[in-house]
Amino acid sequence: MSETFNADRLTRLCDFLRQSPTPWHAAGNMAERLEQAGFQRLEEKANWQLTPGKRYYVTRNDSAIIAFQLPESEVTALRMIGAHTDSPGLHLKPNATQCSAGWLQLGVQVYGGVLLAPWFDRDLGLAGRVHVRHADGRLESVLLNVDQAIAMVPSLAIHLDRDVNAGRPINPQTQMAPVLMQSDTATLGELAAQWLEEQHGLRAVEVVDFELGFYDVQPPSLVGVKQELVASARLDNLLSCFIGLEALLACDGSQGALLVANDHEEVGSASACGAQGPFLADVLKRINGQVGKGDDESLIQLIQSSLMISCDNAHALHPNFRDKHDERHGPAINGGPVIKVNSSQRYATNSVTGALFRDVCREADVPVQSFVTRADMGCGSTIGPITATELGVPTIDVGVPQWAMHSIRETAGTKDVEYLTRALTLFLNRPALS
Repeated sequence: MSETFNADRLTRLCDFLRQSPTPWHAAGNMAERLEQAGFQRLEEKANWQLTPGKRYYVTRNDSAIIAFQLPESEVTALRMIGAHTDSPGLHLKPNATQCSAGWLQLGVQVYGGVLLAPWFDRDLGLAGRVHVRHADGRLESVLLNVDQAIAMVPSLAIHLDRDVNAGRPINPQTQMAPVLMQSDTATLGELAAQWLEEQHGLRAVEVVDFELGFYDVQPPSLVGVKQELVASARLDNLLSCFIGLEALLACDGSQGALLVANDHEEVGSASACGAQGPFLADVLKRINGQVGKGDDESLIQLIQSSLMISCDNAHALHPNFRDKHDERHGPAINGGPVIKVNSSQRYATNSVTGALFRDVCREADVPVQSFVTRADMGCGSTIGPITATELGVPTIDVGVPQWAMHSIRETAGTKDVEYLTRALTLFLNRPALS
């Protein structure tokens, strides 16, 4: 297998991770790259006029995105890549302002399966979506990204909790509210008004609603004596979004290709823009209606002739916790993409889709690994089984191996970025799916 380290791609990856603190920012940054590459934006509320050979994208809720390359002829099959834009974190409550011991704090709610301990003593910024009302009554939605260290969740000194290293549950209601400034009177509304003016020049507007969350402002970095690792927030699953986008932009366009990045995977995918919602099905119906045969039977034929590769990171073998893996299924960082298997269908892989992906990796000269959880441990899941259930499309679950999944800072291998990109690009170019 060839050893590959693409410095330019890693630079693009780090820039994307740094500029995408929320799903709305991630989808917006992906849309910008797509437009630079000649993809045309579609609006869901408008009539579509699709042309064979052209490239398009559409967003839903501004936090989920689907991009597709149409073949020059009638669409009879699609090579699809799936990922998700959201990551676990601490989101603000609607009435977030609270003061304690002379400090302004903001109350948070936990989004997804957060590994809470690493959030202590980190430099935190704040980002998300804000809806404002202008003096003339007009509503406007804007993105906010306070990319400075404006907050922190301080640890309690060990002198005041001598047993802390023995393990103790963390209460997100009482122990995770970040501190922002020394004040008994300041409010989130006042701070938001200041940030909106600084970033958007908005004055005399009323904040009507918001979806905001904290994030670590430490930028992504390459780690290790030989830079074997990339460390960053939100690798799960912006890394898959980035790799899928790189593959889509690099493919030759001869085959029908589609990338979907859903939102809300970390909380079950049950939303209009999540994998359990109708976003992908709606797009496939419109594609089949305009550049396919158009009827219900041909839509089923299109779906069954297609293949979905669900990309979501996998648990890499941890050198300090080797016993947490099945001894024959511990994926190595920089050992290539991982095929994820679970007999209880927590992953959508079966022997047919697994064999196809192994053949793609063989042709792309990319190493491939397998992951199965220990039989005495539970297993997470992805958009793969949900997409397969909702659509009936043949699906495989794969991902880049990583450490510290759901931490505020996660770690993956630099070579694996190139390995999976190469495999997915070949998959999108492949003339046949069998």
